[in-house]
Amino acid sequence: MGAHLRIALGQMRSGTDPDANLDVIAGLAAEAKAAGAAYLQVPEMSVGFAGTATELAKIALPPRDSHQIARLADIARQVGIVLHAGSLAVSKGAGRYANRSLLFGRTGDLLAQYDKIHLFDANVPGETRAYRESATYDAGVDLVTADLRSEGIDAVLGLSICFDVRFGSQYVALAERGANVLAVPAAFTQPTGEAHWEVLLRARAIETGSFVIAAAQAGQHENGRATHGHSMVVDPWGRIVAERADREPGLLLADLDLDLVPDARRRLPVLDTDRAHSLSINHKVAG
Repeated sequence: MGAHLRIALGQMRSGTDPDANLDVIAGLAAEAKAAGAAYLQVPEMSVGFAGTATELAKIALPPRDSHQIARLADIARQVGIVLHAGSLAVSKGAGRYANRSLLFGRTGDLLAQYDKIHLFDANVPGETRAYRESATYDAGVDLVTADLRSEGIDAVLGLSICFDVRFGSQYVALAERGANVLAVPAAFTQPTGEAHWEVLLRARAIETGSFVIAAAQAGQHENGRATHGHSMVVDPWGRIVAERADREPGLLLADLDLDLVPDARRRLPVLDTDRAHSLSINHKVAG
């Protein structure tokens, strides 16, 4: 194990056909492996990007019956790469779903899973419809880290999905639990991406002294969504070290110097000097 890690981010334009999307992921995995990457991340809803509740019901399967999850495990095993499926929809029954991130080891074993905690309920400027992820999805409750040393990777990965990136306390908690690389697979809308994507990713890196790696959906999708793209890698000092500066599908490679994490945390020991505080406002008034 060394301090340097080559990773790959697969920028995608996922459609509503899971098998077609899985074929794309398989191609990205093979390309990443050939380029020397030990880890591949693909975006939120990479396996199937439904636009309506009817489409979602057709493509989201219970985990125990999911050939989609089995195919992801097969891809990881056949290629010999750590495969991070940024998220896919899984059925929980009774018309409810989880937006779930899955991390597979090089032998196809499931290393970790994470259900999105912060659901995207928002009114986006310039969009004609409101987004109400909570209408069909149940929020996760557990923070998840994955120690990748069993895969020959000297990193602890903190898992998150898309809208989570707006909640900095989640990333501080992941870093406090040992994460030095924070994953933010996403399907950011075009308006919010133009306004906030870069600054949010850089802020999460700076405030935790961690690498932030974010594979994104990109372009105009068949479900009617338009996503921002710009998959990005940010170092612990907040510098962009790699970016796909477009909205086209493709692979982004980056070499992470993991020694930069303890160096950044030594320079600015924010995690060590954070203080508990009362959430009350003006609860004591001088007489």
